[in-house]
Amino acid sequence: MNDYGVTGSTTGVEVLIKLHIEELWSGITAIDRYGEWSPECYYGAWLEEGARFEARNRFKDGFETYVTCTVTVMEAPNRFGWDVYGDEDVPFAHWEYELEDQGDKTLVRQSFTHGPGNSGMRIGAVENPERAAEAIQGRLDQLAANMRSTLTAMESALRTPR
Repeated sequence: MNDYGVTGSTTGVEVLIKLHIEELWSGITAIDRYGEWSPECYYGAWLEEGARFEARNRFKDGFETYVTCTVTVMEAPNRFGWDVYGDEDVPFAHWEYELEDQGDKTLVRQSFTHGPGNSGMRIGAVENPERAAEAIQGRLDQLAANMRSTLTAMESALRTPR
């Protein structure tokens, strides 16, 4: 079946954060705090510490998703990544952070890659093939903007003690 370029589509950002790498690592792995920072993810909770977590997302149109994520890389304090699963046994996305120590700052590279599993992006591309490329790029642009917003909010929150 043609997926119109969804599988393997990717986006990412690179942001210099004014926090030591260990401080930022504590935020990157604080799944239960993503709801404070993310424009879409409003809930996260560990199911098995360091192995699996659940997340809930709410989109501008009110649509909500509930997903389970499996950590695929956890190399403190430099790399953290996970695969996202819906109702299938194959992931529909992979998210990853790479952190590079810059002294009192940290360079963060965050990426998203669409997997072979079923997702809203894939359904939209298949249902509307003549606009698939435009829709995919629009979603990738939105994800990159969300990454920047999340990292900015995370930096601000971690610099201000609770």
